[in-house]
Amino acid sequence: MAPNIANKQESVKHIRHTLAHLLASAVLEKFPQAKLALGPTIEHGFYYDIDIGRPVTPEDLPPLEKRMKQLVKQGLEMRQVPIGDQATDTYLATQPFKQELMDELRGKGETITFYRIGNFTDLCRGGHVKNTREINNESFALTHAAGAYWRGDAKKPMLQRIYGVAFGTKAELDHYLTQQTEAANRDHRKIGKELDLFSFQDVAPGAPFWHPNGMIIVRQLEQFWREMHDAAGYWETSTPIMNTAELYKTSGHWEHFRQDIFTLKVDDHDTALKPMNCPSSTKIYASRLRSYRDLPLRLSEIGRLHRHELHGALGGLLRVRQITMDDAHIYCRPDQVQKEIEGVLSLIKSFYKLFGLVPSFKLATMPDHHLGEEKTWRGAEKSLQEALRKAKLVYETKEKDGAFYGPKIDVHIDDALGRTWQVATIQLDFQMPERFQLEYHDEDGQVKRPVMIHRAIFGSFERFLGILIEHTGGHFPLWLSPVQVQIIPVATKHNVIGKKLWMLLHEAGIRAHVDDANETVGYKIRKAEKLKAPFMVVVGDKEKSLTKLTIRVQGKKAPVNVTLKHWIPLLQKNIARRSGKI
Repeated sequence: MAPNIANKQESVKHIRHTLAHLLASAVLEKFPQAKLALGPTIEHGFYYDIDIGRPVTPEDLPPLEKRMKQLVKQGLEMRQVPIGDQATDTYLATQPFKQELMDELRGKGETITFYRIGNFTDLCRGGHVKNTREINNESFALTHAAGAYWRGDAKKPMLQRIYGVAFGTKAELDHYLTQQTEAANRDHRKIGKELDLFSFQDVAPGAPFWHPNGMIIVRQLEQFWREMHDAAGYWETSTPIMNTAELYKTSGHWEHFRQDIFTLKVDDHDTALKPMNCPSSTKIYASRLRSYRDLPLRLSEIGRLHRHELHGALGGLLRVRQITMDDAHIYCRPDQVQKEIEGVLSLIKSFYKLFGLVPSFKLATMPDHHLGEEKTWRGAEKSLQEALRKAKLVYETKEKDGAFYGPKIDVHIDDALGRTWQVATIQLDFQMPERFQLEYHDEDGQVKRPVMIHRAIFGSFERFLGILIEHTGGHFPLWLSPVQVQIIPVATKHNVIGKKLWMLLHEAGIRAHVDDANETVGYKIRKAEKLKAPFMVVVGDKEKSLTKLTIRVQGKKAPVNVTLKHWIPLLQKNIARRSGKI
């Protein structure tokens, strides 16, 4: 990274950190009894967790922001003050969360520092502007507040987290706020409701109810996924949704992810709802003797999983408790690893190209808490590096971010708003074959362990669909659209013509809908535009024979004249090719 870019990023980080202090100062002026917790910088801004005795409302934010800007104008200096200073003693006497943090720091033997800005003193490690004149008053804003448990623990007090955004210039702030407005318009939960794709119900927190329109998209994605995997030599499997705890104790997941697993007692046995597919896959591999000739064995599964995500962390399709994972596990000989990884990388590139999404790659290495020997890990990391190199892919390294059983390649995409999402993953695993005692007979007759490659292309159907909805704004390509052609009769008497056209399209395998409501054409057209169907056809007296049609194409102002006998084959062709063109 160029030094000037690094310096600018550090400068903005210092601005954000200082603004967190100014926010806390403003809150204490308005709510003198408030208890302060943490106020870190985050991507695009900062927040402060505070207990003020009630929820923070939208009406609270403008006065707080105004006061912050008044403080900025005063040209206040940020100064470090010693422990034992009268201000720090008074501060700690009324701030139990800060006292808890300081006791924790002392227990770890860490240096404790305080900083003062104006009349406000705070426990802090540092990293601020020297003077508030370095802050542009037009480049930050308070945005919203939300509840947050102290230290993320639901058993501890609920605090109010006040969020702010901050940048180096007003132009950057304006760009961000515009982008956020567009993101709100593209919110998959909002669009999902408008297009009647899915809903969430109180009876099943974190689990989507897929409506007919949503299931069309899910099934089309499944069909595409199956076609890709059939062509790539995968064999589809299905494993039980409920297993005894012994399966996950053997795999190591019980030890490492026990808090994320839904458990229940069945016949006096500890049992779990399946949180991941890989342990079950090993049982299929081990169900019979395997020879080196059987490898590589590529077993795929669209599996329904359950993970005990905290209720407060759930967020539409992007964070759920019921997950549909497009998994696959490749069992191969060590000499086949390279080629198999390259094949998965090729599959990922082909998949995301269809949606106009460009993947980027990150190599995650051995974490501090892991299974197996370091030598094995380093060899596995080298295999992934070599596969990335042979595929001519640029990647960055995420140190110590691998799974507990092996290193991995994480795949990220940028959406239409420039947001980055982690989607697909490839994980190399030498540990699980060892723990489950998986074997194959090699060419020389010796019994050996296979290497296991975990990989997912979507990541999960729910998360991918949430991302896709927001990326497209609900304007799906033709092959995915729940309604591909919206038919609008001019008047009630033209409903017969509309239904006849619907029958012709339906017989041709094209998803169409007739709006036969007793409403004006203009109103029906506005409804159709909100439904985001790729094509809209108005039928009246001129279209009685259905020989020639005038169609409206999504995203284009000028209508297009076509003959039905040419248009239907063209639609079929582009649907089959998964193209969005007419």
